[in-house]
Amino acid sequence: MTDRGPLVLRITHRGAILYLVGVVQFVAAMAVAQVYYPGYSDAASAISDLGNPTNSPAHFLFDGSVILLGLATIGGTVLVRSAFRVRKSSRIGLGLLLVAGAGAIGVGIFPEGSPHGLHTIVSALAFVVSGIALLFLALAMLRDTRWEKMRLYTLLSGMISLAATAAFSSPALPSGASGAVERLIVAPVLLWFALASVHLLRVPTLESAPLDAGAT
Repeated sequence: MTDRGPLVLRITHRGAILYLVGVVQFVAAMAVAQVYYPGYSDAASAISDLGNPTNSPAHFLFDGSVILLGLATIGGTVLVRSAFRVRKSSRIGLGLLLVAGAGAIGVGIFPEGSPHGLHTIVSALAFVVSGIALLFLALAMLRDTRWEKMRLYTLLSGMISLAATAAFSSPALPSGASGAVERLIVAPVLLWFALASVHLLRVPTLESAPLDAGAT
């Protein structure tokens, strides 16, 4: 059999599509919710303001979309796991993505203004954990030709997200910049899901790869 290059299972492509759909619908829902939110500012307003039932006219749209994002994250992660070699780093990274997906579902169920700090907890699970997951997945990509073009990008995405988390938690952060910094936590993770999806969809599947006619 000839060397057919790096391959993935067909189910991996389905997981990549789930990731992509989850991200696109969430970004679209955020954009629409902002249109209906009077005086909303990307720089100063929190993302979760869009899901606050008290203040956001389209809160149901945002909350529903973040639940769908969480479901897509969990489903997509289960389906793409075979695209990673079986290593401790991949098990941890993928496991953390499952936790992040559950956190995103929680953000929709417990929107901003929920009692007992539940929204803060699930938000941290959704986005802070995602940044940590990317660091482990960057390690899991080492010496795996399927991820050759994504390793450094994955590492940088996780580092940027976590650095923004540290800045967001700093008491020195100006209130007028809190929204912008929060977006630096979330955007690298969402963009990684989108680009990783496109990358995986370009990798041939094992089932569709042609066999050498002279294989023995």
